Amino acid sequence: MAVRRLNELRTGDRAIIERVQGMGRFRHRLMEMGFVPGTEIVVEKHAPLKDPIEYVLKGYHVSLRHEEAEKVLVRKTEEESRED
Repeated sequence: MAVRRLNELRTGDRAIIERVQGMGRFRHRLMEMGFVPGTEIVVEKHAPLKDPIEYVLKGYHVSLRHEEAEKVLVRKTEEESRED
C-alpha cells in the first residue's frame, strides 16, 4: 500500500492518515481538527468543480481545498486497496 496525497483519493475511499506536511499555523490547525497519524478518513464528496473536497474523520465532516488536502499523506485501507 503506497502512501499518497489525500487529494488523490476518490469519493468513497477510506484511508489512514500517515503524516501532515507543512509548518506553522496551517499544520497546527489541521492537527487540532483531528488530522493526526493513525486516524481513519473517508472521502465524502467532491464539489462540482472538484474544490473543496468534503471528508469525514472522527465522526465529523470537514472540507479542505485541493491544495490543503495535498499536504496530507495517507495510506488507503486494505479493504479499499483490494478493490483497485
